[in-house]
Amino acid sequence: MDARDEPDDLSRALEAALFAATEPMSIAQLRQILGDAPDIAGALAALAAAYAGRGVNLVERGGRWHFQTAPDMAHLLRREKDEPRKLSRAGMETLAIIAYHEPVSRAEIEAIRGVQVAKGTLDVLMEAGWIRPAGRREVPGRPLIYATTPDFLTHFGLASRRDLPGIDDLRAAGLLDPIDLASEGLFERDEGDSALENEGEDA
Repeated sequence: MDARDEPDDLSRALEAALFAATEPMSIAQLRQILGDAPDIAGALAALAAAYAGRGVNLVERGGRWHFQTAPDMAHLLRREKDEPRKLSRAGMETLAIIAYHEPVSRAEIEAIRGVQVAKGTLDVLMEAGWIRPAGRREVPGRPLIYATTPDFLTHFGLASRRDLPGIDDLRAAGLLDPIDLASEGLFERDEGDSALENEGEDA
């Protein structure tokens, strides 16, 4: 944004609302604050472009907008603190299955992993804010099904679940060991039947 440019009232109102917000906000939430303002989506895109390259960026994650420190400046704000408990391998596998196959039930997770989900694994993921109950499967017993949250996208720097890495990306990054490579079916899904392609499943 050129210092000589005068931002319009809508841009200034969006800046104020987003800076004051305690969590990322959707366009619907911004509209509740700003009223029936015209083209909020366009104004957000323009504001994001204006902040590109600055120390603070305006970003969209899973349909919600917020300001965040530019990635290359994050080290300046890093402080010494207790590291949170890291996810176990089982926890990461469970999270990956939910992300790639959501919505998915505990039984479906166990069928894909080939082992039972340890007690508390899903609770840990929900406490982290990365997954949520997403209703019940309409089958006998009506089991709970789980899906990822916008906080999952924000934590991993994803704009949407379509940005999840593919199996080739994971292999190129050295994130698959021989055991993982033997289990690539974990991430495989039929075209046209993928939850990632089904907008209705993301709601």
